[in-house]
Amino acid sequence: MRFALLGDHPDGVDMACALAESGRHRLVVYTAPLSTEVLQRLGSEVHRVSDVEEVLADPTVEAVIVAGPASGRAAQLRRALQSERHVLCVHPPDQTPEIAYEAAMIQNDTGCVLLPLLPESTHPAIRRLTEFVCRKDGNNSPIGTFRLLTMERSVEGELLDGVWIAGHKPSFPGWDILRTIGGEIQEVSAFAEAEELREGVPVLVAGRFEQGGLFHVQLLPRERRPSWRLTAIGSEGCAELLFPLGWNGPTILHWRDADGESHEDYWQHWDPWPALIDTFEQVLQRAAQAQPCPNWQDTIRALELDDAARRSVEKRRSSVLEYQEATEEVGFKGTMTLVGCSLLWGVLLLLILSAWWPKLRFLIVPLIVIFLGLQLLRYIVPKKREK
Repeated sequence: MRFALLGDHPDGVDMACALAESGRHRLVVYTAPLSTEVLQRLGSEVHRVSDVEEVLADPTVEAVIVAGPASGRAAQLRRALQSERHVLCVHPPDQTPEIAYEAAMIQNDTGCVLLPLLPESTHPAIRRLTEFVCRKDGNNSPIGTFRLLTMERSVEGELLDGVWIAGHKPSFPGWDILRTIGGEIQEVSAFAEAEELREGVPVLVAGRFEQGGLFHVQLLPRERRPSWRLTAIGSEGCAELLFPLGWNGPTILHWRDADGESHEDYWQHWDPWPALIDTFEQVLQRAAQAQPCPNWQDTIRALELDDAARRSVEKRRSSVLEYQEATEEVGFKGTMTLVGCSLLWGVLLLLILSAWWPKLRFLIVPLIVIFLGLQLLRYIVPKKREK
């Protein structure tokens, strides 16, 4: 498959290199300056253009990697989907969830593939730790019934994406990991030193899962040594997953069984990009019966949780999540709600004005009839068959 690279975000560049090195895909055009080393990995037949529209007008381009700067990434994503190309998008696509909802509905109309670049969730150690989380009687887990998930994460730079950009709404890392292990998140509380998120300041995040259990996250920027620790605590013990050199370095999972015997699993350096390529190719072939991992729903949920966490920091109170589904039916209901509210205000205004101009009251009935006619559209227009 021939693909294009829009931008030079590191995740997008790494994915492009992995696709090119697989031998099954070929980069034909890119839009941002790349280093000589990267160009050597991408191949000799690629060329650079400055206009995104020129890329999307090329009929040989079948897929697009959206990796532009944060300020223009949402516009790139929208145009790439509207051009009916398969899209791989760097996370986060925008500061708020609205573009993610819109992208999901456009993708549903075009039928093209839309996947986020969330490399951490592909790690096999995360899948292994998920097996220890049991919420019923705990008989199938050596740690018993799941109660708490803790995450301690430190890096040399910044952890919050975009926190260094003035006026930008920063996003939090690791929501996909928390949801993979513990399920949907129902409530979030975030704490910082001030009522806004700043560079170089630790952040604490806590909350509870929808299916039961709590979580606690420590985000520590500008530390001397990067590390990452995940601990699942149950009624009878705990399982600890340690990334001493960062998430893509060596990994150790330690736990004790019911007899008190200690166990360890070990993973070497993890390269997530081949796993993401496999996911992309499976979805292209419609071979994956279930939702791929990661999928666009992970992006939508992460942006919703970002909003909730930022609101919690600002308001100094917990945020309860009311999840929205990015579907055509939900969009129709939302639109009709707005139209209905406008109709009520319009009827009230006509009643008031009819005291001076009595003929205006005859407009009320036609307005109500038109609104009721719009409600019939959901029954007249056939629904798309679920894939």
